[in-house]
This record gives sequence, structure tokens and C-alpha cells, in this order.
Amino acid sequence: MPEPRSTRRTFLASSSAALAAAAIPQSNRPEPRSEQATRPAPATEPAKKKILVLGGTSFLGPAVVNTALANGHEVTLFNRGKTNPGLFPNVEKLHGQRRRPRPGKPNDPAQDLKALQGRKWDAVVDTSAYYTGEVEDMGKVLAGNVGQYVFISSLSVYKSLEQDNTPVDEQSPLCECADKYTQDLGPNFENYGALKRYCEDAAEAAFPGKATLVRPGYIVGPGDPTDRFTYWPARFLRGGECLAPGPQDNDLQFVDVRDLGDWIVHLIEQGTMGPFNAVGFDGSISVAEFLHTGKGTVNHTCSFTWVDDAFLEANQVSAWGDMGCWTPKAKNGHTNNARAIAAGAKYRPIAETIRDTAAWVKNERGDKPWRAGLTAERETELLAKWKAR
Repeated sequence: MPEPRSTRRTFLASSSAALAAAAIPQSNRPEPRSEQATRPAPATEPAKKKILVLGGTSFLGPAVVNTALANGHEVTLFNRGKTNPGLFPNVEKLHGQRRRPRPGKPNDPAQDLKALQGRKWDAVVDTSAYYTGEVEDMGKVLAGNVGQYVFISSLSVYKSLEQDNTPVDEQSPLCECADKYTQDLGPNFENYGALKRYCEDAAEAAFPGKATLVRPGYIVGPGDPTDRFTYWPARFLRGGECLAPGPQDNDLQFVDVRDLGDWIVHLIEQGTMGPFNAVGFDGSISVAEFLHTGKGTVNHTCSFTWVDDAFLEANQVSAWGDMGCWTPKAKNGHTNNARAIAAGAKYRPIAETIRDTAAWVKNERGDKPWRAGLTAERETELLAKWKAR
């Protein structure tokens, strides 16, 4: 986010928008996990399913599709055919337009869901909905023709998110806004969380007892176009003195896109319904543990100068914008993921996520401008200011 101060809520909203628009070459898409031993093999092989993915060609979508194909499922993609159209040449692709035209926007394309009419699937994965009406419209076309609707929502549905450090679980109060049918996220994305909540409601209404609500926080890993997490693997590669956001025991949660893709397919295979917080880890990880893992994994020349939350905020350093993997402790409520773990969520070591993202930065990301993170000059300036205080 440029002008408004970045928060976890604005990060999640702007990240979602970036993921929907990003064009990640085929070589950069998330690959299936090579080490499937982390999830015990089921006693019986899951039935092969027909899965419709709405979207499917940007970051999380390919992670879902890769795992579904690797597990022997039949996949169909429905999208506009504009983002990474060359991905998955052997997968059925249906083209259309899910968005309703926005009021006052005469150049918006007309909604077109004709390609979905009369078709049946065992499960749908909706990676691309932002507005209540478009989920209702999808429900009208697909209700009765699918066995499970997996809606990719957001932790931003929770009222307390970054307002204080109240712990969050699936029963925590949800956001509201004045008009649940607005197609305006707001200048500071203030409607994003409420609209995701109303999308959830629409999914449950259209598919009663058949909706799976997946609420991710920060989705990270190779191919992430937002740069918020990627800042740190890139910073480890550069080495030297790093400005580290304190306090060192501050809680850190994210989920590797490949783990999330694996788990979404697992939820489909098991026919698991209900709301789930899709965030790591199996246990807690501090910012200090994360940074030292990065140092040990990528570059031993890194050193860390820890600055406090008050200093960062006083110098207008935005959380998960200018400074990745940091939320001020006073606003950092831990998200409970016990339900997700009980439903089969698995998490690779953070060293693997850091290592693979660093390799992607080094070999594949290219030299396109960075969307987030401190520049080297800004970091040097802040370090000098901290030491001179």
C-alpha cells in the first residue's frame, strides 16, 4: 500500500488483488511437494474427484492444481484466460467472467457464467471472489451440481485483527460493513474483511452443509508477487547488518503456498466442511527464531540489530509493507489453528520455505521493481538513527 499505513488487513487485501492480477511464468509456479511422507498415507486411497477451480493460474491456484493433478484428480479451470494462459496445457479450461460490472463503470465487461451451466463437479475451489454478489451468482449456477464448495477467505474476516492482541479462533467476532453488496473495497481496504465474511455467508447459503471456509493469513513462498515475505529471503542473500523488528519473542505466523495447496486438496479428498484458520504453525515461532533460521539457512554473514516497535512506528515503518514478517506486538493476536491441524494441515520447516524463496529470488524473480520492503538506503538510515538516539 502506498499512502495509507499498511496493516495486516490492508496487506491481505492488497495481496489478494496482486495475486489475482499477477502473471507468474510457468517456471515460477509452485511445484508439488516432493516429500509427501510428512502426511501419512491414508488407509484407503481417496476417491478420484472432479474439481473445478475458479481462477487457478496465479500463485495459490497453481499450488492447488499441481497437488490435485499429482493425486490423480480431474481438474477444470474457469477464468478469463488472461493470467498465465499457457499453464496446465492438458487441463480443461473454461473461459468466462465472474465479476459483475461495477456501478458507474460502463467499460467493465459483462458477467458471463454460461460455460458452467449444466456441468457437475465433486468440488469447487473458489480462489478469486471478493464481492458478495459474485458468490451468490456462482451459487445460482452451481448449486445442486457440486458436492463441496471450498471458499478461500481471509483472516481479515475477524474484527479484532490488528486492532489489539486478542487471540483469534474460528468463533471470534466477524467484521461487518454498511452495504454487503458494495463493490468498493474502500480507499484503505476497510471493507475487505467484511466483504470476505459476506462471501462466506453467501457460500454457506448456496451450499448448506457443503461449504469449506479456508481463512489464510500471509501466504508465502516461491512465486509470491507481493514481496512482503520475500523481502527477508532477499535480505538474507545480501547479508551484513540487518535492521530486525523487535521484540524478539514476537509471534510470527504464515503459511507456505505449497502446504496450503496440499491441504486444500486434502480437505476435498476427505470431504471436510466448516471454517478453518489456514495459518502456520504446529507450535509457535518467534521473529528471532525466524531470522536466525534464515541466517543459518541462507547466509551466515547476517547480523541483527534489534529495534523496538515504538521506534518503527515513530518512523512510519509499515508492518508487512516496509518491514516484512512484523506486526507490532500490541496488535498481534495469535491465530489458533488447532482445527486446521486436526483436519490434516501440515507445515514444512520454515528453513525450507526461506531457502526455496531465496532460490526463487536469486534465479527466477528477475529485476522487476519491489512492491514492498525497506530499500538498502532506508535501512541504513534507520540503523543510524537508532544508534544515535
